Amino acid sequence: MFSVKPVKPTFKSYLPPVQTDLRKSPQPIKKLEAKLLPGEIVVNEVNFVRKCIGTESSRDDLWGKLICTNFKISFITHDTLPLQKFQYRSRLLGEHDVPLACVEQVVTVNDAKGKQKVLGSNQKLKFNPTELIVYCKDFRIVRFRFDEAGPESAKKVCLAIAHYCQPADPQLLFGFEYVGKQYYGSSGDRVNGVDHGGGLQTPLFDRPSEWDREIKRTGASEWRVCSVNEGYAISPSLPEYFVVPVSLADQDLKQYSGFFATQRLPLWCWNHPNGSALVRMASIRDPAQQRKLDQRICNAITKSHPKRSDATKSDLDKTLPNIQDIQAAFVRLRQICVIEPFEESEEKWLSSIESSRWLEYVRAFLKHSAEVVYILEGKRSSVILQEEEDRDLSCVVSSLVQLMLDPHFRSLQGFQSLVQKEWVMAGHRFLDRCNHLKKNDKEECPLFLLFLDCVWQLMNQYPAAFEFTETYLTVLSDSMWVPVFSTFLFNCPLQHAEHSKEFAQSKNIPLGEDKALRFPPVWDWSQQFTLKEQALFNSPLYVGKGATCVQNGAVKSFRRTKKSYSSTLRGMPSFQNGMVGEHTLDSLPRRNSLVPRLRPEFSQLREVPENPSERFFRDWFLRPPDLQGLLLPQLLPSHLKLWRLYFLRWVPEAQISRGGPITAFHKLSLLADEIETLQSQLRQYKGSTPASTPASTPGTPQPEHRRMYFKASAPQDDSSPPEYLSSSFPFSPVGNLCRRNILGTPFSKFLSGAKIWLSTETLANETV
Repeated sequence: MFSVKPVKPTFKSYLPPVQTDLRKSPQPIKKLEAKLLPGEIVVNEVNFVRKCIGTESSRDDLWGKLICTNFKISFITHDTLPLQKFQYRSRLLGEHDVPLACVEQVVTVNDAKGKQKVLGSNQKLKFNPTELIVYCKDFRIVRFRFDEAGPESAKKVCLAIAHYCQPADPQLLFGFEYVGKQYYGSSGDRVNGVDHGGGLQTPLFDRPSEWDREIKRTGASEWRVCSVNEGYAISPSLPEYFVVPVSLADQDLKQYSGFFATQRLPLWCWNHPNGSALVRMASIRDPAQQRKLDQRICNAITKSHPKRSDATKSDLDKTLPNIQDIQAAFVRLRQICVIEPFEESEEKWLSSIESSRWLEYVRAFLKHSAEVVYILEGKRSSVILQEEEDRDLSCVVSSLVQLMLDPHFRSLQGFQSLVQKEWVMAGHRFLDRCNHLKKNDKEECPLFLLFLDCVWQLMNQYPAAFEFTETYLTVLSDSMWVPVFSTFLFNCPLQHAEHSKEFAQSKNIPLGEDKALRFPPVWDWSQQFTLKEQALFNSPLYVGKGATCVQNGAVKSFRRTKKSYSSTLRGMPSFQNGMVGEHTLDSLPRRNSLVPRLRPEFSQLREVPENPSERFFRDWFLRPPDLQGLLLPQLLPSHLKLWRLYFLRWVPEAQISRGGPITAFHKLSLLADEIETLQSQLRQYKGSTPASTPASTPGTPQPEHRRMYFKASAPQDDSSPPEYLSSSFPFSPVGNLCRRNILGTPFSKFLSGAKIWLSTETLANETV
């Protein structure tokens, strides 16, 4: 999968540090021990291993012990890395740990023989490795050297890593051992002091009451909770409880189920305040029954609409890229971001990103979701999303549509409930799409990452509309590779129930009232992070519903007034088929153009007759966005960006010390925390003059309970960004960089003051 280019060793690059470091501290290395979780065991280990750090000199490399457990690859060292003050700390993983589920490929290299081998499960290794390269699914590349390690021990640990990162059965995933010991062990201990399931605010939609609350929240009075699949009697991939039209009886649903692919009956997703509904549905397999059954389903959805509007069907298989195309684009993107050396690709890097087609597919999903939004909002009609099995593309589109229409899903808890409802309970095949078992590469596809990228694009365009941050999205994506959460381990709720019950029986685990092992959902963030780290999830820019602002000394509710706004506020796109027309890109006004210059151009565009969808989008883009209302994506090429924090966080050339978005985040966090502290003081004193300083005021929130990661201090203190921050915050990839920094690239020359930016040959002759 990867084109592996082993680094050519040189005597000068590593021998002096070897001699120096080995004489300094050979003894402490032997005493290094791995921190193990409940159910975790050490499989193999090797001492005197050098971890390569992505800097100019091997003198910065770390020495320690490499350990393979049934959960992770762990590197333990007494060496300390600089500039590590601001970095999130996981309760499940150490700074140098890589979960086995995150391993994409294991490559061993022998320098002397010039050999390299991609290791698979149960394979033999005929040479003693001098280097181990681990390619990770989160875009990391981790390198270990065995120059001073025992050759047999090095070989054994490499084979162990290759074997344990490819489990043959779902029950061999570490989560089963962890949950069995953590929650059902004889001691009854709770790691991190957290009791399973306690205090979780995110609904899991595994009981009728949570569906009832969602029906009431959206005002879907003509819909009901159906229990026809209780015990998974009808469909193996549907949840036990889901929502259907009131006019459809249980007996009818049982009769209809056999005609749908994998017996997946239509699923209600969401209701618009105007009465239109969003529904998702698998294809009808029987051609003889297709027209008749289609009509019955559409009639039932039409009856649920207060104005009896006809439902519109959207065939996702015909309008969106398939999972093979998406996976191919992702592989190309990964190759460009972390595999190909920058000195060879930098000048054509942007065109390479474009040619990967990843951003093209992000745009396709956002565009189609916006068109569905128009039907629900503009035409006031219900929409049926149809896909072959209703478990892949429909998860992305249904989630994006609700995110654009409903501000509840742009809050942290609301977003988590959206993922739980539209992905986990709707039966998205996380086990296959994440390829946790590494059995079938054809089934692998990063659909959930594609969805998170689409969410990031919306967040990047409307940052104040979202309660959560891009750090939250990145951590959520990383959690897919920590195999202890029910959220990402299974293909459907039934598979979760069956495997966990079988595992409990095979291990003689007493379940008590539980029918099966209860895995913690990823939404229980206290499993991974302290309250301080969880504060990184909160956006300081978020404008929530009913937020207050001060205007001329008076406190008022935040509400935008309707009036004429300059069309230069967000540019003036032209529209075709509901979204931006490709052929009119050249006629768009410049961002800094004046209003009088725009009006003649706009009048010329208006000579072409507008259809209702074009008028709908034009009217929306001509007014400022309501952060607590409808949001539509801007889809011009200049509007869609590469999600740098995710895709480039391990690349040394992409790091900006004390710069990038983190600088603005730091300043805004301080302001938001200061405002929250002042509001708390006002509530405490109710308008009276405080007698003490803010730091000692009783009404001031304690630092560990405040929402922002960065805390406001006294006004006279300097609030400049700390020295430790970089654009990759909070991941701080020192010690986890995917490759060595490359000096003398065109970009580095440009930043160093080169007057022109032409070819590599031109810049090589330039005096910098």
